[in-house]
Amino acid sequence: MIGQQHDVLTNDASGARFAFTDRWGGVSAAPYAELNLGGAVGDDPQAVRTNRELAAKSLGLDPADVVWMNQVHGRDVAVVDGPWRDGTEVPCVDAVVTARRGLALAVLTADCTPVLLADPVAGVAGAAHAGRPGLVAGVVPATVEAMTALGADPERIVAYTGPAVCGRCYEVPEAMRAEVAAAVPEAHATTGWGTPAVDVVAGVAAQLARCGVRVREHSHICTLESADHFSYRRDRTTGRLASYVWLDG
Repeated sequence: MIGQQHDVLTNDASGARFAFTDRWGGVSAAPYAELNLGGAVGDDPQAVRTNRELAAKSLGLDPADVVWMNQVHGRDVAVVDGPWRDGTEVPCVDAVVTARRGLALAVLTADCTPVLLADPVAGVAGAAHAGRPGLVAGVVPATVEAMTALGADPERIVAYTGPAVCGRCYEVPEAMRAEVAAAVPEAHATTGWGTPAVDVVAGVAAQLARCGVRVREHSHICTLESADHFSYRRDRTTGRLASYVWLDG
């Protein structure tokens, strides 16, 4: 297992697997130390490849069976049945879904909310990158809809959200809070020091509930508060965490 956090890997008895990395156990140098899994943040590409291999192997995965995204804070979803082929341009999407067991879907974050979904009965999994723009755009409902099209039942879906900046820390201008709350009222929040804030995790939970997803679990780790996790808001130049979901083959 990569990292020092005891809750990095969560296994559901149904065969759905959910994993979340922290920042430790990799080879990247500062300011990306250590387990940076993001390939577009300025880190040495070879270090990122090594880190991805280390993380995958620690989870019992073949690194070649992990699907990564080119995340752009939108709501587009890609349906995949395998990793992108060499030489193929990775599409700009913020969610991927699959009906192939054993294929792992990965989300990169450093404050945004990683959303992992699985319907073990249908054999369908999904992963979404939900930052503030993606929350407003509806990337989470779009992911559930795409999974449903593959045969998933929202009432059977198990959903986990990983480490993310909490509503007590995600300070924003009042106008931005109002804009987000107009789309997702549950995301309206106030910081611990009394200023306007957005709670993306709460917003995601509300969207999942409206989609009919009953089983919803979330990490209690705030990335901005935790020195064991990357945080863009705290450090600006930093690495990226990864969250993985897959179904036993």
